[in-house]
Amino acid sequence: MKYGHFDDKAREYVITTPRTPYPWINYLGSESFFSLMSNTCGGYSFYKDARLRRLTRYRYNNVPLDSNGKYFYIKDGDTVWNPGWQPVQTELDSYECRHGFGYTRLLSSKNGLSADALFFVPVNYNVEVQQLKIKNDSHEVKDVSVYSFVEWCLYNAQDDGTNFQRNFSTGEVEIEGSAIYHKTEYRERRNHYAFYSVNTQIDGFETDRESFTGTYNGLDCPDAVMSGKSRNSVADGWSPVASHRIDARLNPGEERTYIFVLGYIENADEEKWQDAPSKVPFFQTNPKAQIINKKKAYELQHSFATPELVKAEFDKLCKNWDSILSAFSLKTSDARLDRMSLWNQYQCVTTYNFARSASYFESGIGRGIGFRDTSQDMLGAAHLLPKERIRERLFDVAATQFEDGSAYHQFQPLTKRGNADIGSNFNDDPLWLILGVGGYIKETGDTDFLKVQVPFDNDTNNTATLYEHLKRSYNYILTHMGPHGLPLIGRADWNDCLNLNCFSTSPDDSFQTSTNKDGKNAESVMIAQMFVYVTPDYMEMCRLMNEEDEALKAQAESAKMEESICKNGWDGEWYIRAYDDYGHKIGSHECEEGKIFIETQGFGSMAKIGKDKHLPEKALDSVKKYLDSKYGIVILSPAYSRYHVELGEVSSYPQGYKENGGIFCHNNPWVIIGEIVNNRPDDAFVHYAKIAPSYIEDISDIHKTEPYVYAQMIAGKEARNFGQAKNSWLTGTASWNFVALSQYIAGIRPDYAGLRVEPRLPSEIGDAQITRVFRGVTYRINVHSVNNTGDVKIECTNPDVTVNGTLVSLKKGSSVSEVELSVTVG
Repeated sequence: MKYGHFDDKAREYVITTPRTPYPWINYLGSESFFSLMSNTCGGYSFYKDARLRRLTRYRYNNVPLDSNGKYFYIKDGDTVWNPGWQPVQTELDSYECRHGFGYTRLLSSKNGLSADALFFVPVNYNVEVQQLKIKNDSHEVKDVSVYSFVEWCLYNAQDDGTNFQRNFSTGEVEIEGSAIYHKTEYRERRNHYAFYSVNTQIDGFETDRESFTGTYNGLDCPDAVMSGKSRNSVADGWSPVASHRIDARLNPGEERTYIFVLGYIENADEEKWQDAPSKVPFFQTNPKAQIINKKKAYELQHSFATPELVKAEFDKLCKNWDSILSAFSLKTSDARLDRMSLWNQYQCVTTYNFARSASYFESGIGRGIGFRDTSQDMLGAAHLLPKERIRERLFDVAATQFEDGSAYHQFQPLTKRGNADIGSNFNDDPLWLILGVGGYIKETGDTDFLKVQVPFDNDTNNTATLYEHLKRSYNYILTHMGPHGLPLIGRADWNDCLNLNCFSTSPDDSFQTSTNKDGKNAESVMIAQMFVYVTPDYMEMCRLMNEEDEALKAQAESAKMEESICKNGWDGEWYIRAYDDYGHKIGSHECEEGKIFIETQGFGSMAKIGKDKHLPEKALDSVKKYLDSKYGIVILSPAYSRYHVELGEVSSYPQGYKENGGIFCHNNPWVIIGEIVNNRPDDAFVHYAKIAPSYIEDISDIHKTEPYVYAQMIAGKEARNFGQAKNSWLTGTASWNFVALSQYIAGIRPDYAGLRVEPRLPSEIGDAQITRVFRGVTYRINVHSVNNTGDVKIECTNPDVTVNGTLVSLKKGSSVSEVELSVTVG
């Protein structure tokens, strides 16, 4: 069943009941300040780093679900309700949540009162704006009270949830006028504080959580709200919060607008303090303490002091997203596909911003930014974001690399330093950097990036060109080869749970970091296939640097690797997955379980390994026969029914879940792309539609997660909850599915020398109108598809445009800003 619908004109997903199968969320923010917002107002905010600069608390996996958020309580006589339903859960007369691009809006009503709550993070501001309108729709005068609520996190989200012997004694606040300031540790080591303000005089406040809720109450029945009284508490240690009380008398038809601002401020050390409060009343935890310098906070509060100012900034936000999403658009006879072309890009930008570190499934404490993760995220965002942002992120990724070409698997976004807790030795990581940088250069034409000096391990005294980093990435594989002429896997490759050197028998071990073998035997067929797949990009970049000898060497090594795969990585019907430490095959008909894996079928078919022997087609047929299901392609089959110490975490999950037979939406597009490059576009689209959110909206009660963004994993065919999704939003799924859709199904992909145009739309769709902005030029492409496996013919009447087969380029010195292409397929 459905719990809402797409509003295509407004570009919103409209949720029509608060009782969604799981919290359905949105992400607010574009660059530095971010918020997660569920359809019932659950979530939290942070500045740049979800671990080290967390502003508000969120309680993961709590009971009830989705605990803590940004709440408004409306007290109307004896009735207390929330515009987002949570946490009081008073039955509402009407409810609607509209998740848009960078904003969330809640519209609800109860007993003749209506509420309209808009939440967004303005472009280039480190604040979340919350505009609440309440209106008396009844025929009687109403006396109401509005209570706001957020709970402060003590900035370090990990320490905040563990170090209670210290934290319960550190909380400090200031209250000045209608603003509440969170200043914990500001006088000692921090140069930052947070605030929560409202643009009207308040009638009461709370800054101590226990005073707000009562000792044994929850947020569903806070004592301050239920009693209608404020204690004007000033937090002194324990758990600081921020809550305003506003009393209002509303005549019939009267509406009031209140603007709340949740913000983050940094001050230079010499500008941390001010002499005296600027507004009254004024309270602070320690009356003798210095007063924080609020100049920047006043400026932010003034910037959003009126509805007109809020509207102007909201309009800027919407125009900013209009501009971002204008880079690619798709119009076909299938509204679901058109929606995915839009929402998939929105998810790509969000995933790029957050790098899989902060979601309703990822706490933001441990992961940071992944080396391979963000190299893949870039593939779906390079056409959308300013090239400076993509370039900076790729620089940060490369700067965590070691001199031998390996790299930290993760790094923290605030410090840019590698995450030593998890370390290195994931042997696929180096190749992802080649793929990411190649994708960036194809999109932007920024070949000078290859000449930029980049540190090793963030040591500015030890640098090399980015090209040299790529060379070491490529050659790292060649210096870490195993007995079958295939690359050593190290701790793992893309499948972090295939831990062939772990051999863990202790529940206290981490599968990811425990390495109990010397790692000189276990090999990855997938890394071998990746090596072949990235070689054309690497060769192009070699030639851009005038290193023809290196390009020819790479070509020879790639051919040698392909020969090894065909000899030792083919199992008769499909590509083998790996060899374990004993030299036994993984992902082979010889195996009792885990006979076939999706990863090597996807990468092998994308790289066309053994094309002359028809191996890709055979592998793709095996995917249909052994791995496919009605909800997508499972990662392996049959799932492992017992723990294999030589395989690690992959065999530790119940059958059908996660890496043990789950449906990973991340690698399904590898098969989709493989089907298209091997000229089977209709087969590709069957796979695509099984996991694309807009195509499975009607089974939201089974799928559970949001019907407008991809999830990482869907329970596989051997699971009890077959079809149930987990880990939505922040996943490499977004970028790869957009690559599959835009570059292979729609067939518009960047190349070093121009734009490749080769549509392979499904037969049932046929024609399409595509807009693609590429290197500052807008291409308007009209596609007429007669036979989607046939030849592609491109016509262009512009004399400044050169068409060479499927490659479209501009003549040197051209000043063309728009290009019209007529494309016939078949």
